Parts: sequence; structure tokens; C-alpha cells
Amino acid sequence: MAVFRFKQFTIQQERSAMKVGTDSILLGAWTAVDDEVESILDIGAGTGILALMLAQRSDATHIDAVEIDSDAHIEAVTNFENSPWADRLFCYHSSIQEFSGEMDEKYDLIISNPPYFNPSKIQSTDSRSVARQTHLLNHITLLQSIKKLLKPTGTSAFIIPVDLEDFFLTLAGNMGLYPYRIMRVKDMESANYKRTLLQFKFIKGQISVETLTLKNDDTSYSDEFVTLTKDFYLNL
Repeated sequence: MAVFRFKQFTIQQERSAMKVGTDSILLGAWTAVDDEVESILDIGAGTGILALMLAQRSDATHIDAVEIDSDAHIEAVTNFENSPWADRLFCYHSSIQEFSGEMDEKYDLIISNPPYFNPSKIQSTDSRSVARQTHLLNHITLLQSIKKLLKPTGTSAFIIPVDLEDFFLTLAGNMGLYPYRIMRVKDMESANYKRTLLQFKFIKGQISVETLTLKNDDTSYSDEFVTLTKDFYLNL
């Protein structure tokens, strides 16, 4: 599907390798956005869906996105320009390493649907072993960049495979990022949990843990999923 229509914006996704999916919609709808949030960064923007969802949900004065792939960058820019919030959205064509190295600004909220890795390859979370596991470099670099770019009072949010939850929490903790919201997601009541949504801040404290089932036994969407995403999906 080259075009995905939401209630308040449209996503062109012909060029981007990462099409609109449930994971991004869940993350964009679930992430807590305080009224005080003025600046937002989306790392690995793809089509720009997360930045657009947060533009719809917030009054942030500027929302930046970073995308290294040239085709996805072009598509994100197009989607931003065609949205009602074009004056608040900007997409940089850059790697997060380059961006974080050059950017002095810090953000109130950073959001990312990061790349997935095979959890069977994970053997240790100590720093020496992690340094040798080059297939995990993207997650480490992502968290290092967030530590640099996030305001002391800011938060960061991700969606990852549930098998990576403990490992990702350890990596984040090593960088002083602590979870305060967690939501585990499964497709149906009889299924195992598949994804985990996590939101972090620099202060360790109480953690809110919740669960979400996407569909009922008859494959209709659950009331909880409808409530979470109804402001976006056309058919909800």
C-alpha cells in the first residue's frame, strides 16, 4: 500500500523500506507527552509516522526527525510538508552518530522504533562482552546518543521485542536511563507477549507496568486497543 490514511494526516510509503505498522502506531499513541514538552526528536524516522503522531498529540513547538536512508528521508519530508503541522516538523538526512555529534540542542522527548536483533545471539550484558557483540552496536549507539541529546528532565520511549526487554533495560540502566512506564503487548489472549513498550527518564523511581491485548478471540480489535488508537485509525 503506497498511501496510508489516518484521521488527520496521510503517509506516503512507496519509497521507504519501513512501512506503516502496528508497532509504530502503538508507540506513537502510547508514549506519554507532558504539556511542558516543547521539543521532540524521532530517531530513525522512516516515513515520519512517529513524528506526525506526536505532532497531532502535542503542542511541541518543534519536532525533529533523523533518517539515514535517502529514500525514507525524502518520503518523511514529503509527509511532513503535506501535514497540518509542516511548520513544526523537520527531518535531517543523517546518521544518529553524526547528528548527536553536531547537535548542541537537547530535547524534552526522544522516541524511536529501533532496529531489531536476534536475541539468541545475546550472551552477556557486561560492558566488555557488549563491546564485542558488534550486532548490538545500533542499540548501544542509540542509547548513547539519547543520553547526550535528552534534557535532564526529559523522557525517551521505544518499542522492542519482549525477548530483548531485560537486555535493553540493562543497557539503558548502564547509561543512567531508568524505566518509569512499561507495556507488554500480545496479539490475542492465548498468545505470548510479543512486544514491550518502554519509557525512560534519568531519575529512578516507581515503574508503571501494564499489558495490552490487540485482538479478541473473534479477531476483532480489543476495546483497549481501540481506545489507545482511535484518534488515528480511520476505521476505529
